[in-house]
Amino acid sequence: MTSLFRSPLFLVLTLWTAGLGAAAQFAKIVVIFPELQAYYGETGAASGYLVTLISFVGMALGLVAGVIAIQIGLRRLLILGLSLGAAISAWQATMPGFEAMMLSRFIEGLSHLAIVVAAPTLIAQLSTGKYQGAALTLWGTFFGVAFATVALFAPTLIAAYGIGSLALAHAIYMACIAMVLAALLPRVDRNDAPAWPSLANIARRHVSVYSSPFIAAPALGWLFYTLTFVSLLAILPPMIDPAQRAMVTAAMPLASIASSLTLGTWLLRRMSAVTIIIIGFVLAIGLAVVLMTFGVAAWLAIALFASLGLVQGASFAAVPQLNPGLAERALANGGLAQMGNIGNGIGTPIALAILALGDGIGLPLFIIISYSAAIATHLFLAQMRKKRSAA
Repeated sequence: MTSLFRSPLFLVLTLWTAGLGAAAQFAKIVVIFPELQAYYGETGAASGYLVTLISFVGMALGLVAGVIAIQIGLRRLLILGLSLGAAISAWQATMPGFEAMMLSRFIEGLSHLAIVVAAPTLIAQLSTGKYQGAALTLWGTFFGVAFATVALFAPTLIAAYGIGSLALAHAIYMACIAMVLAALLPRVDRNDAPAWPSLANIARRHVSVYSSPFIAAPALGWLFYTLTFVSLLAILPPMIDPAQRAMVTAAMPLASIASSLTLGTWLLRRMSAVTIIIIGFVLAIGLAVVLMTFGVAAWLAIALFASLGLVQGASFAAVPQLNPGLAERALANGGLAQMGNIGNGIGTPIALAILALGDGIGLPLFIIISYSAAIATHLFLAQMRKKRSAA
């Protein structure tokens, strides 16, 4: 029985559940956002920061988290992140004042960042060989699965136990996952850890990482994916027939998860992750052209997210494919976290500003430009990798 719990399959699944906890750090606010606004009263536009403040840490420190992972070890960083997340959610369950809740969301960003850097790096380490692509594709579903799960259970929970009960349930969940992983993840000797870098060295590390066509490629492509993903989730449903709106809102993220786990996993056994990313973006551009021509339709919104599902899983799978070393993988996942938070932070305001112009082709044009830039970036970095390998 002990060997089962310490098996790579069980550990990968448990690491994925840690990712669900990280995604729920967003979902637990978004799903009950109207209730939180009513509870805190006249906070105006500042209430929006309850959702986005957690991203600010990742924008600034995404790559720094990769550096810290190298220094203290992935296992320790992950357990610290889960433990901090549990403590912060327990504090939030007391429903502190608005300013204190805002502070808690900022601190929670540290927990979120630690988990999304350490967990996928450990998954890639544990799932070598032909199963690595499938394992990282599974990891790529954590955001959509967590949102769907929280949306399903939150109304019943808060109706029975009050608005703070969702945060308390999240605290218990995070604490349990932290204890399980602390017991099961193997300890690694850190005597070989390099000295802590100075601020100047960290700045130079940013330059070296983002100039590396191997480490930077997954993150730079991910930027254009996140630039549109959350904004389209928010913007497309209100543009659809009200009778179909609820169905489409649920179906869009589920379509991306389904295509990632099925077609995406199948393709990863036959071609490189970067090639699959490009295929996903090409399909999405084709659907954006249809959107520009015929307008928004339910099937079109769902198909668009299904194509983005290929980008989702393959972007995480590209990290170990391009970076065989553990340190480089940690930095690449730090870059993914950093670019993802930047894309999530600025994408929705950009899309809303485009919609405010009242031009029907503005949104599909934004999609086409974003994904064309992603393809161009990946092709350019692929040429750089080819030149470096030939040198």
